[in-house]
Amino acid sequence: MSTTFIHDNFLLENKYAEELYHNYSKNQPIIDYHNHLSPKLIAENYSFKNITDVWINGDHYKWRAMRTLGVNEKFITGNASDKDKFLQWGKTVPHTMRNPLYHWTHLELARYFDIYELLNEKSAEAIYEETSQKLTTPEFSCQNLLKKANAELVCTTEDPTDNLEYHQALKKSDFSVKVSTAFRPDKAILISSETYNDYIDSLGKVAEIEINTYNDLLQALSKRIEYFNENGCKLSDHGLDQIYFEDFTLTEVKSIFQKKRNNQPLTTTEALKFQSAILLFLSETYYQYGWIQQFHLGALRNNNARMNSILGPDTGWDSIGDFSQAKNLSAFLNALDTKDKLTKTIIYNLNPADNEVMATMIGNFNDGSIKGKVQFGSGWWFLDQKDGMTKQMNALSNMGLISCFIGMLTDSRSFLSFPRHEYFRRVLCNLLGDEIKRGELPNDMEWIGKMVADISYNNAKEYFKF
Repeated sequence: MSTTFIHDNFLLENKYAEELYHNYSKNQPIIDYHNHLSPKLIAENYSFKNITDVWINGDHYKWRAMRTLGVNEKFITGNASDKDKFLQWGKTVPHTMRNPLYHWTHLELARYFDIYELLNEKSAEAIYEETSQKLTTPEFSCQNLLKKANAELVCTTEDPTDNLEYHQALKKSDFSVKVSTAFRPDKAILISSETYNDYIDSLGKVAEIEINTYNDLLQALSKRIEYFNENGCKLSDHGLDQIYFEDFTLTEVKSIFQKKRNNQPLTTTEALKFQSAILLFLSETYYQYGWIQQFHLGALRNNNARMNSILGPDTGWDSIGDFSQAKNLSAFLNALDTKDKLTKTIIYNLNPADNEVMATMIGNFNDGSIKGKVQFGSGWWFLDQKDGMTKQMNALSNMGLISCFIGMLTDSRSFLSFPRHEYFRRVLCNLLGDEIKRGELPNDMEWIGKMVADISYNNAKEYFKF
């Protein structure tokens, strides 16, 4: 075995895990069905200026670690040179041991740049020069990075106001990796936002509808869903603290929307009634188009008001929330199922305390019509690490069928994040290999190997049908 930290059997602790990974999982293509990659960069086949450009800029995981170590903000999001920012990241990396960043960092250096040296303060400058030189070559353009990762499909995430011009350009191109999108209309739902009316105005312009009433809003959203569908969209996505399910009447909701458009303050209950109504409308519309809906639940966002006011959202000030999830989620799914309008659904939780809630909730609405119709999504955000992924898979295994699981996604803005699929696959294979070794599972490589291949690739291929 190689003496390097990242080696062929990294995270694989016995011969069964090794066989499962190398023979059944390693070479499966990647279906990354939810991420935040820039379709513009893909369509233009952008070449990154250096390793900081592709690896540190925009990566709030790394930013949080650097801040914790006491690195000045000028070396994180400030005006320091790209090289100096990377040197500070190199200095930080040894301090990230036992954080998934340590594993991800070295997997990404190995898989994209063939660098197996540990990144630290001493090696940082040489690694900066080597990686940055490679990134300026055509082999490391955005499109070629996706090919290098063995990606078959990547699905970005766009607001309803997006014109999808870059997806249209990619569809006409000869790029071999399929690039699709997911419809994310949260800004049209969260009516308490201070910028809500400005957003509704922009939505109306794109939909070519003057949005004065609640019915106008529904018509505008319907037009945008139709437009996204015409451009190959098959998924929606929502990032919410929890599912909203407050009793409402249509008359109430119309009045609440009118109050907001007149810049009148809303009560918490009024906001919840509106959010419940619009979310149900959207989910019923997704069903009409045969889309898959995703719900990312449980983030407590923008906690640091001072820093959020300086840097804005998605800059590293979010954490796990402890919202109540079960009752509203059950009522919401039940309301759709009662009308027979519950489409394929993936539910992700951010609070690990909700693992068993989600693992049992999906079983309430898997009605035998579709294999794995309602899915417990893989470990997300703070949970997409070895411990978090293992706990999610254990909960799913104990209370459902892991054999129907559609596996991993990156949920990332980084073009170097795809080794997270490898990381997940190694964790999966080691979990099963360990149980074979202990005699808790039979040494049936043909069947368990098939299950590994399904979770790694085949289940997602069948589920999404792109």
